[in-house]
Amino acid sequence: MAEKPPRRTGAKPQETREDRLKAALKANLARRKAQARTRAERAGRAADAADKSEG
Repeated sequence: MAEKPPRRTGAKPQETREDRLKAALKANLARRKAQARTRAERAGRAADAADKSEG
């Protein structure tokens, strides 16, 4: 069986992990903000529609 190639040691593993975590956190935050904006927009439309139907 062939041996695995050695891992690159250019960057410290901890820094790489932190970079990955930072990127994942940033993407998660952006996704959650987009969801919040969409929900607020839908709620605003629903409230406007309710106001128009009552009046």
